Amino acid sequence: MRTLAPQPDSENPPPVHLRAAGVSLVLDLAGGTLPRVLHWGADLGGLGPAALDALRLTRRPQPIGFSVDGPVEVSVLPEQSAGWLGTPGLAGNRDGAHFSTAFRVSGAQVTAPGGTGGRVSVRAGDDAAGLDLQLTIELTAAGLVRQAATLTNRGATPFAVDAVHLTLPVPPEATELLDFTGHHLRERSPQRTPFTQGLRVRENRTGRTGYDSAHLLVAGTEHFGNRSGEVWGVHTAWSGNHRTFAERTFHSVSLLGCGELLLSGEVLLAPGEHYTTPWAYGSCGTGLDELSARFHRELRARPHHPSAPRPVTLNTWEAVYFDHDLDRLRALADAAAAVGAERFVLDDGWFGSRRDDRRGLGDWYVSPQAWPDGLGPLTSHVTGLGLEFGLWVEPEMINEDSDLARAHPEWIMAAGDRPPRTARSQQVLDLARPEAYAYVLARLDDLLGAHPIGYLKWDHNRDLVDAGHRPTGRAGVHGQTLAAYRLMDELRRRHPGVEIESCSSGGGRVDLGILERTDRVWVSDCIDALERQQIQRWTNALIPLELMGTHVGSGVAHTTGRRHVLDFRAGTALFGHFGIEWDLTAASAADLDRLRAWTALYKELRPLLHSGTAVHADHPDPACHLHGVVARDASDAVFALVATASSALYPPGPVRLPGLDPGAVYRVRPQPPGDLPDGNAHDWGVELPWWTPGGVELPGRVLARAGVQAPVLYPERLVLLRATRVG
Repeated sequence: MRTLAPQPDSENPPPVHLRAAGVSLVLDLAGGTLPRVLHWGADLGGLGPAALDALRLTRRPQPIGFSVDGPVEVSVLPEQSAGWLGTPGLAGNRDGAHFSTAFRVSGAQVTAPGGTGGRVSVRAGDDAAGLDLQLTIELTAAGLVRQAATLTNRGATPFAVDAVHLTLPVPPEATELLDFTGHHLRERSPQRTPFTQGLRVRENRTGRTGYDSAHLLVAGTEHFGNRSGEVWGVHTAWSGNHRTFAERTFHSVSLLGCGELLLSGEVLLAPGEHYTTPWAYGSCGTGLDELSARFHRELRARPHHPSAPRPVTLNTWEAVYFDHDLDRLRALADAAAAVGAERFVLDDGWFGSRRDDRRGLGDWYVSPQAWPDGLGPLTSHVTGLGLEFGLWVEPEMINEDSDLARAHPEWIMAAGDRPPRTARSQQVLDLARPEAYAYVLARLDDLLGAHPIGYLKWDHNRDLVDAGHRPTGRAGVHGQTLAAYRLMDELRRRHPGVEIESCSSGGGRVDLGILERTDRVWVSDCIDALERQQIQRWTNALIPLELMGTHVGSGVAHTTGRRHVLDFRAGTALFGHFGIEWDLTAASAADLDRLRAWTALYKELRPLLHSGTAVHADHPDPACHLHGVVARDASDAVFALVATASSALYPPGPVRLPGLDPGAVYRVRPQPPGDLPDGNAHDWGVELPWWTPGGVELPGRVLARAGVQAPVLYPERLVLLRATRVG
């Protein structure tokens, strides 16, 4: 670690160069102003002080544009006092004054181990505004940039914080933007727009990550793809309201920025109080696969990342809904164990008066009507089969028709005396209120202590509308989000063996903030395999497969009415944390045998799926998609070839297999049980010559550049390919 004291302009220290995993981050700390990014992108190699000084000189803009005399240098927290007239890094005021800050750096600490990233911590202050700022900028070993800021009020009166945005620059070559939209049952749907001059901003005000969140905002070179083009992307690690933006100005400055979206009056710092931003992440690379791989490696390197094999999970929701009959559930558990399940999760309907979705939320006591002998008879049966037992909860919500709401209506979040409109017959329980927090913590703690529960499916089923703290009605999404984090953290501390799944009407709370205290996310309430192909692909753009709940549903999807063959449903669910959401007691013997084979394949492949690198081919046929996972040492790989629609090509052309070692030879063959092409050519007895159990042997470079002929598939079908290094 080295400490940099403020220097006069004539004695500026050389820029700080952090390097890791093929990425360089070069920061200019000269001049006493906040850090500027001179380069974020591909590794520049070893650069000495003279080269870094020369780089700084070449990055100084020509002083034209006339907002101020001299160049406009834009820091990671842009300031209007520097001449920047775009989106400010800090928006706020003290009684209407000090809306524009001019921070001066008082010191910096640099920790740069050399080649494995590093951290820069900067202390700065604005004496006139009465504010202190602590900036942390890291380049992680995976090549991710992450930033956070802490703003402290050292004035004598309150300071209102409206926004704190942290930014990263991208070069002018980035001419396209990719972000995501969606809705319930169709989360994380991609959309592309040109990166033109002006501001493109995505705001989420739902009080959770949201179906319509940007997820990732990626800027890239023209027509960038999964394996091609330069890309730079940002993500806000926060489960409440947030803002993500891309901005290009006439100063030839292009920025990606993000941060928490604060509601009016939500953060008012009293003297001595501080506000800390969520982590703002940045990733870059060649193609989207490399950008995503950095996030995946970062998550997998965490000490608390799930390390045990991800158990095959049966969830009861689409099997029984609210019909909690002991004999029926025992039979379902028996069927689950018989096909290879390892975890049994009892979903909504086990507590209080909860016989439907309009009552009982908040009354976290086992229902004597549904369970006259308690949960013991079911948990004993489930654990006796060798299955782990899990339970559904929704601790942040409350029904007005509940004992808790009747006893404590003041615990419901509201913007003053006006009651919020209900959603899903629910209101929001104010967890920032100490007595409400203590109640929920005690109930969940008692449940986990009294029953052999190894897993909580933690739901969050409505947006936060008029979410204020009573009696003042002050905006409360920020406080509610932090309280939910504290609740999860405390439960994990008291019950360290319990895993938590983040569910929010499906995939409405998927972000790196919630994943600091949960072990997987429920990707979507839609288990339709066709819809899931896209939803899972783009969820995987941020998080690795082992954190994604991916289940096999029934033959007719409950949310769309589509019918799919079992191999398409199971082959889709294979690429994630595999599970089942299906009344197996009503399944045919043939389907149970086939599901057992897919479950066995998942267990065989999960070491590969949950540690390898996710890859996606840039295939020109929009009806044909190829994705897979390649082992870290490139010794093994599994690919799925998916037909999502009818192809214009008949028969289809070859498909390329990305990510393999170009110098190694691989044996490529169909992988049972996903080895049966389901199409007209197969039905007519016209076989694909190489599609045999022995397959073919080819070098990785040939498989990546020339590919292999794909079999003919009906729409909404898939097959699996396995590639194993020879010798």
